[in-house]
Amino acid sequence: MGLYQKLIRAISLMLVVFGIIFSLLPHEIHELLTFGANIPHFLHFVIGFIIIGTGLACIGYSICRKSSIFEHLKTTWFSLKQGAFRIQFLQFEKTRIILNKSKIPLVILIILISGFLFLKDFSKDVEASPEFDKLKEAAKHCTNPVATDPQCLEYFSEMQKNSHFNAQKIAQEKIGVVGKYDDDGFNPTNYLTTWNFNNLPKDERDKYYRETKLQDGKTLREYWIYAEDKEIEIAPGVYFPAWTYNGQVPAPTIRATEGDLIRIHFQNKGTKPHTMHFHGFHTSKMDGAMIGDFVYPGQNFTYEFEADPFGVHLFHCHSVPLKQHISKGLYGAYIVDPRNDTRPKTDKELVMIMNAFDTNLDGENEVYAVNTKAFYYALNPIKVKKDELIRIYLINIVEFDP
Repeated sequence: MGLYQKLIRAISLMLVVFGIIFSLLPHEIHELLTFGANIPHFLHFVIGFIIIGTGLACIGYSICRKSSIFEHLKTTWFSLKQGAFRIQFLQFEKTRIILNKSKIPLVILIILISGFLFLKDFSKDVEASPEFDKLKEAAKHCTNPVATDPQCLEYFSEMQKNSHFNAQKIAQEKIGVVGKYDDDGFNPTNYLTTWNFNNLPKDERDKYYRETKLQDGKTLREYWIYAEDKEIEIAPGVYFPAWTYNGQVPAPTIRATEGDLIRIHFQNKGTKPHTMHFHGFHTSKMDGAMIGDFVYPGQNFTYEFEADPFGVHLFHCHSVPLKQHISKGLYGAYIVDPRNDTRPKTDKELVMIMNAFDTNLDGENEVYAVNTKAFYYALNPIKVKKDELIRIYLINIVEFDP
């Protein structure tokens, strides 16, 4: 066996082994190895089998290329003659020019990398699902609450046949049968209007939040936030091993006025390195995004920065792997009001965070919710009065989905 054949077989064997290992890897490592391609988990298995097949094909090529049978095989081409196909052969030796010597490993490598890059580009912009398109079309004919437009009924009748909508309908119908939530201390209704721990009695609130007027006229807002591992209920009887800020998901809402000084005393009571990363303006020392910024279990760190710019922002843990720390529950709302607020005065303000949970740890979500508890507002409707002006601070922190 020549050096070239040994090289081909070694590379081929490596491909087979890599393909087997690749098929068994977790979803996050799959994404890393496929250049961050946002593709379904099962397609990673398909890629793994393609890699295995490529390796086996190369091994077969290196074994057969010197055999007497293979030497006499010739490339097939077809020509139509007298109403039938006639098979003719060309010498295989001519085609070996394309795949000779060290070009084969290079060709294999180029094909695999090109395939991964194609998947990454292909998955970058995910088009809206056909069901969503149907919903938009139906909305044109169903704007009247008591609409009897035949097209409205036709669209929704068609959608009810779809398995996705059917599953959602069944889940909504069965929610009352499944049972009620346990009282675990987190109330999504109270969360809607809670920021800066305003739901707590003063003595209890002082443990987590304090306001101090500074000499320069600014307001110092101090927070005591801790990270801890905690099992939370995300659907009646369904529990999730979360990583939390102050024992809840989403975290307590932080709210300030533009220019206020924010000081956060952060303590990590969890089992992994965590941080707090705020979407807003601050110095790099307060970013919480680099490895040197990680707060390890049992350690503390104080974040300090001015509230800026005004708007509704997000804060979350920026430890790695980032997707895991977000999907496990380390996130919350950060609201900055304008210094000179010219917005219309509202009758009610609500904080809503769209989130989801990967209950079987396969890199895809199984439970979706607003403010963590699925179907909670179906069981406990949000009450507002007619003609009230409502402002909703909405954040989408659903991980693993476009």
